[in-house]
This record gives sequence, C-alpha cells and structure tokens, in this order.
Amino acid sequence: MVEHDVLSATRQAYDAAAAQYAQLFRDELGGMPLDRAILSAFAEVVSASGDGQVADLGCGPGHVTAHLDSLGLAAFGVDTSSAMIELARQAYPALRFDVGSMAALNIPDGVLGGVLTRWSIIHTPPQELPGILAEFHRVLTPGGHVLVGFWAGDDPSHPTQVFDHAVAPAYRWSPDHLAGMLRESGLAEVARMVRQPQPTERRQFQAVHLLACKA
Repeated sequence: MVEHDVLSATRQAYDAAAAQYAQLFRDELGGMPLDRAILSAFAEVVSASGDGQVADLGCGPGHVTAHLDSLGLAAFGVDTSSAMIELARQAYPALRFDVGSMAALNIPDGVLGGVLTRWSIIHTPPQELPGILAEFHRVLTPGGHVLVGFWAGDDPSHPTQVFDHAVAPAYRWSPDHLAGMLRESGLAEVARMVRQPQPTERRQFQAVHLLACKA
C-alpha cells in the first residue's frame, strides 16, 4: 500500500523535530488546568461506560498517554512518527506505544472504550478527515467516547482555515462543522469546551475539545 504524500511528509517532519517537541511539550499540562479538567471528565465517562482500553492517537512523546494512565485508564499511544514513539517508550517504559496511522488503525473493531486525539487531526486534509472519523467509530465499543482537541477558526462561515504550522501544513476547524462530521460518522456530541488562548501560548487561537459518544 503506497503511503499518502501528506502523511509521509508529516511523519518525516515530526521525526526530525521529535526531540525538540518532547522538550517543549512534555510538561505542558502542568499549566493547563482546563485541559486537565476535560481530560479528567473524559476519563470519568470512559470508566463509567466500562473497562475498555483507550487509544491516544497522535500521542507524540507520550506525556498525555501517561496522564491518562495516571487517571486510571488503560491507555496506550499511537503515532505515525517512529522517532516520537521511541522517545515515548524511553520516557514511559511501563506503557504501550505503537507506530501507526489514524487513517488505518491496527486495532480490531469495537474494542476501545475511548479514543483521544489531541491536536492530532490538524494535519489532516479536510477531504480525508471523514475516513479518520470512521476509523474512530469502528474501533470504539458501543457507548465508547472520543475526545477531539483542535484549534478553532476565526470565521464560522468557513469550515476550515489553513495556518502556517512550524512542523507541517495544518488546519483550524469550525467547531460546529467538526461536530457535524462526528455526527455523520455515528459519534454524537456530548459536550464541548472552548478555551481562550493563554498569553504565553504561541498560537493565539481558541482551543476546542469536543466530546462525543458512539451509540
């Protein structure tokens, strides 16, 4: 199977930036109480629905996977960048980390209690996102939850906006549009959190988390 050019380019870019990325973001949650709160809520609803595993898709150096583990979830990480996965395995040797693509997950149907994708869909071309959301639906058990983190666009009339990301081309999304795409994939919105950017954040975009559930 020939790998898509965008996926290949993104993987190579993150391989090259992996060490710097890990250094910059490993402790990011310490200064983000609202992000920790939505992750805690996600952990609670997943735990209440059963004991299924949780996949942190686009896990990078593994710090958020480790945070989910600290919240009592059976979490494992998946990332397209082998360099990121190697750093995650070194930092958190007790946890599982796999190289893989969100577009074709090596996970059986209906086995996950939760899927987290935190700023991992931003490099996905809009025409390819429905296929990825279908993968989320496929691997979730009925009643399983997905939490999607992304940056919101400035103009609600535009579903997506391209922006100049430091590593690879990226997109901002209209929260309502993305919620509609989740719904079309069989994932009904449960809640959303919209956070204004902190003064210290490089990107002065609204940060959005959408929580959705598979019927």
